[in-house]
Amino acid sequence: MGNQTASLSYTIQKNFWLFSLLGTLIAVASGFLIARLGILGSAVIIILPLGLLLVGGVLAEPKFGFLVYVQLSFLVNALARFLPVSIPFGMIIDGILGLTVLSLIVNNRRLSWKRLHHPAFYLVGIWFFYTVLEIFNPESPYRAAWFFHARSFSLHFFIVTCTMLVIDLTRGDILIILRTWLIWSFLAALWAFKQQYIGLTTNEMIWLNSGAASTHILFGHLRSFSFYTDASQFGAEMAAVSLLCFIWSFESETLPRKLGYLFLLLVYFWGYAVSGTRSALFVLIAGYGFYLFMKRDLVKIAIGICVAAPLLFVLKYTNAGSGNYQIQRMRTALNPLEDPSFLLRLKNQQKLANYLKDLPFGAGIGTSLDTGQRFSPNHWAAQISPDSWYVELWIETGRVGMVLYIMMLIALISIGVYRVWHLKDPWLTSTMRGLVAVFVGIAVMGYSNPVLGQFPTSSMLFINALLFTTCNRWDKS
Repeated sequence: MGNQTASLSYTIQKNFWLFSLLGTLIAVASGFLIARLGILGSAVIIILPLGLLLVGGVLAEPKFGFLVYVQLSFLVNALARFLPVSIPFGMIIDGILGLTVLSLIVNNRRLSWKRLHHPAFYLVGIWFFYTVLEIFNPESPYRAAWFFHARSFSLHFFIVTCTMLVIDLTRGDILIILRTWLIWSFLAALWAFKQQYIGLTTNEMIWLNSGAASTHILFGHLRSFSFYTDASQFGAEMAAVSLLCFIWSFESETLPRKLGYLFLLLVYFWGYAVSGTRSALFVLIAGYGFYLFMKRDLVKIAIGICVAAPLLFVLKYTNAGSGNYQIQRMRTALNPLEDPSFLLRLKNQQKLANYLKDLPFGAGIGTSLDTGQRFSPNHWAAQISPDSWYVELWIETGRVGMVLYIMMLIALISIGVYRVWHLKDPWLTSTMRGLVAVFVGIAVMGYSNPVLGQFPTSSMLFINALLFTTCNRWDKS
């Protein structure tokens, strides 16, 4: 020990001038950044070493990169909402996934590449390959825009699929993922309550005044959006975790767990209510119905129907609770033909049908929504709002792409159901039932909102698909 200390002391003395010069350069660079950038410069000085540690950690262990991706999927929206800088925070996700891919290559010898021979890999891979071919779509007015939408369409899904198949995920890792989902969702619900009952921050007011107020303040009522992209995204997430907690409270055998999940259910469900997102109701309806189907227990199916049917009857056929704005907002979801916005969507879809009748491969990826308005604003695809994930796919990848995508979802769900039905471990079975049910519910909601392409819903959808299609990896008989 004494020899090591003496050796270290000798090294420092020998390179004293080098260390002094390095320290001086770091101090000068730090002072320059602070002088030029102010608070942002200070943040860079603090964040840069942490960023280097993060990069080193991801390159050393791809699982670490994957778990960071899970956390950032929730965090990027909060960063974009609260930090006083305008940068594309979504590119942070691209960076982490890119580093994770590099880590997979660096650590390839200790990974289980044979697990890529799995139906989920081929299904997602075929969809990814189709979207790559869309680069050469002759109808695309600006091919470079492909990258902006291909990320949410298929690129991230493909990377997550490869990563989750080859790394050695454990049951403990599954718990980390699920707890992350519940904790971030709980924080999001609390922030939504703050928005609804206390007030908004300056940045949130600026966002509303920049145009979002037209969709987020209706009849004098705020649609809470928490720290997500918008109220639709927040409502979808709250409905998803509400469904999870309802299912797990139903499946839990111990009273403390049941009470814990019921408490979370109340928090999340009220978060969904204050979002004012009507279409999120179908996450609950479709997901719960599919959960009952997976149970294959006539008694429990009957109990489930007896619980759900009266609630739907009250919403559909009575005026009970109409004095409450959130309840009335939910009620309108069950009467779409009386909703002007739904009728406008049908009208827009008729217009799109005329444009797309001779375009089986669509107008090209990146031609609709904000990307289309940015790069090809005069193109017809940029001038009609899709208001739906599937309509967006239809516009950009054509009926061929949309059918291929829906077939992929159906196949993944079918594989998941088959795997879950053959599980023997009770905890794993109940967990995976919940994940399949949420996947189905979000997939159904995709008809009304493009939430399948937004963080964190898209990330959790990708992860859930790989968990329930490969759940036999963790089964214990």
